Amino acid sequence: MEIERWERSEEISDAEKKVIQDIWSRVYANCEDVGVSILIRFFVNFPSAKQYFSQFKHMEDPLEMERSLQLRKHARRVMGAINTVVENINDSEKVSSVLALVGKAHALKHKVEPIYFKKLTGVMLEVIAEEYPNDFTPEAHGAWTKMKTLIYTHVTAAYKEVGWAQ
Repeated sequence: MEIERWERSEEISDAEKKVIQDIWSRVYANCEDVGVSILIRFFVNFPSAKQYFSQFKHMEDPLEMERSLQLRKHARRVMGAINTVVENINDSEKVSSVLALVGKAHALKHKVEPIYFKKLTGVMLEVIAEEYPNDFTPEAHGAWTKMKTLIYTHVTAAYKEVGWAQ
């Protein structure tokens, strides 16, 4: 699969960064549960994504996925990486570095098609909006949309850097 046109992330304002961090502090307090919800929805909506996970690629039942220790472990890793990005949102070099590591690992080691990052970050926004409806105002949605694009842009830039070709 070819990498889509290289998107550029919009600048996230200081006010938007604060909104992202405020909402994330509530989300991250329930890190594992929210992470598991995100991954289950991701795998239900995009079952082809399970091909990259030998431990749970044959699971169809969301309850079985929810009980999977491997899925829970991966959810914690995903949420931890996002937490590092959110905590360091004012340090663009740190954000780039963290997301480059994620991108390179998924390109070189796991051979994951980059489009799945766009799909996963979209699911992440859906789940956060549903779980925290009072916090997810139109302004928050705009800020998180920029965050989603920032994650996808940096991760896929790492794919380009390593000469991704499947």
